[in-house]
Amino acid sequence: MNTVLISGAGIAGPALAYWLRHHGLTPTVVERAPAPRPGGQAVDLRGTARDVARRMGVLDQVRAAHTGARGMAFVNAAGKRTSTMASDTLGDSGGAVAELEILREDLVRILHEATTTGVEYVFGDGITSLTQTGSGVEVTFERGAPRTFDLVVGADGLHSKVRSLAFGPESRFARDLGAYIAIFGTGRREDLGGWQLMHTVPGRTAGLYPTPDGGAKGMFVFASPPVEHDRRDTAWQRELVATAFADGGWEVPRLLDDLRTAPDFYFDRLRQIRMDAWSDGRIALLGDAAFCASPMAGNGTSMALVGAYVLAGELATAPDHVTAYRRYEEVMRAYVTKCQDFALSGARGLLPRSRGFIRMRDIALRVVPHLPGGARMFGDLQKLANMVSLKDYRSPSLTSS
Repeated sequence: MNTVLISGAGIAGPALAYWLRHHGLTPTVVERAPAPRPGGQAVDLRGTARDVARRMGVLDQVRAAHTGARGMAFVNAAGKRTSTMASDTLGDSGGAVAELEILREDLVRILHEATTTGVEYVFGDGITSLTQTGSGVEVTFERGAPRTFDLVVGADGLHSKVRSLAFGPESRFARDLGAYIAIFGTGRREDLGGWQLMHTVPGRTAGLYPTPDGGAKGMFVFASPPVEHDRRDTAWQRELVATAFADGGWEVPRLLDDLRTAPDFYFDRLRQIRMDAWSDGRIALLGDAAFCASPMAGNGTSMALVGAYVLAGELATAPDHVTAYRRYEEVMRAYVTKCQDFALSGARGLLPRSRGFIRMRDIALRVVPHLPGGARMFGDLQKLANMVSLKDYRSPSLTSS
């Protein structure tokens, strides 16, 4: 067992490729986009994930690309702060915004640069079929010639093609969170003082957070039943967001102006992916494809980095892929479940049902972190971020299946 095809060149895929190469296996990464994808939200590296980044030798680069965020502040329609939570209030991994935050596109770039040697990247192509045999997986592609690999790993996100081909349609595994999210660059300088600003009204949140270049990203989250549409129709998506926030106060009007023209516009339904098993034969899933939690406080980036380290290590040290996949799940399952449960509480905080809930949330943020045991009242994210203890995988690479 030596050749591994990884679908997806986001965060989980290149991280897995790095560790597979480190252990002497041969990874190939296929990505439908023509290059590493730009855009996306700010992401946090928490707890054990930082140790993974350190072992990869990229932690200093990650720190250098820090967004500069110091924490999160909720503001009213007039822009007055009603509550704040600094990034170190509940430990360096315990705040609503972690002490180490980076734009997703910057982390993707860093991971890609760390894997340009010894990893085959195939951009502008995608998988169309997977056929498992006794000795491998036969793969066909949209553009390239068919190839056979010992193993295939889907690290291709919430709408994973590998998952749909090997496990079934997304609807079998998706848990709908009742809302949409949009993220986009504002295209202007912002004096946020390092704070992520959030303005909430019942069922909606508008936000601004700093970027390393002195600009900012805008964000809209809003409760809505699912609306059928073409996922490629960004004009329709922008209009849906604009309609949802048409009467918004604070900075919403000018953010809607930015949203209409932003080239890095991102839009999706908030969902979790919950599966009883992350592997089937020679095919496995990693990151959002296996256990998407939510873009909001779901630890998705941390789970992807830790999962990549564990999966590669188990593949390199277990006697066969079946054992490796089983051990991977045993190490990650409790951590993933708790992260997903935590994300549900985060979603409720950004989609309050009433003004009374908003007032209680602000009071809690002002008082609870300073009480004994306050971290536990917020789910003890610091403890959660360090649930997984990394093993040192030092055994020789597998040479047979």
